[in-house]
Amino acid sequence: MVTLQLDRLSAGYGRRQILTEVSTPRFEGGQVVALLGPNAAGKSTLFRRIFGLLKGGGEARIDGATTARPVAYMPQDTGVNAILTVYESVLLARMQGRRLNVQPEDLAEVEQALDELGIASLSERDIGDLSGGQRQLLSAAQALVQRPEILLLDEPTSALDLNRQISLLSILRRLAREREMLIMIALHDLGHALRFTDKAMVLENGRLIACGPTAEVVTPELVRDVYRVTARIEPCSQGQPQLIVEAAV
Repeated sequence: MVTLQLDRLSAGYGRRQILTEVSTPRFEGGQVVALLGPNAAGKSTLFRRIFGLLKGGGEARIDGATTARPVAYMPQDTGVNAILTVYESVLLARMQGRRLNVQPEDLAEVEQALDELGIASLSERDIGDLSGGQRQLLSAAQALVQRPEILLLDEPTSALDLNRQISLLSILRRLAREREMLIMIALHDLGHALRFTDKAMVLENGRLIACGPTAEVVTPELVRDVYRVTARIEPCSQGQPQLIVEAAV
């Protein structure tokens, strides 16, 4: 089973330091990990550092991977090539880093990814004709079709309506279990984090200030100190914790 552990991970842009020695326990395949924090906390920078798009100090240690490219990354900016159709773009993502010798199993993976995310009906649509939410689901399909062992998703629900948010997060939670895939998701909705994730890590000003089981990390005290709002947490009918925001501090 794949594992990921961050050891004093740091990164920045030029002379501007963004992340400062972020260290975590070992995360394992099958888990969904929420990456939380206010705007400009360093969440996107952390993903770029893990994926290797940025250099810096420390190490993102991956053990137990069975492929040469175990990590897939869906950035917050889902810019895509508008010349392609939805199907072509997902197939191209599937073949990334390989010769374009398409096999039947590649086509099956593309079709499965589109079906899983409910966008099979868009297969022949040009990307330029998609809405923001549809593009976001397309980007998720492009990541999933690579069959990663570690999947990094930077705010994958930001352009989706509430129904699609719940659907996508439910699918990701199920796929993490089924594929023993480690999924890390940057989220702003703390209620979604409580409902759909196993672990949470919280960044503030580029430093890790909390890490552990989500229900233990997301507390009224953390919400007040980091997000500057008062809130209470109550169990909902399914027994899961529910965040109820009361007022800005």
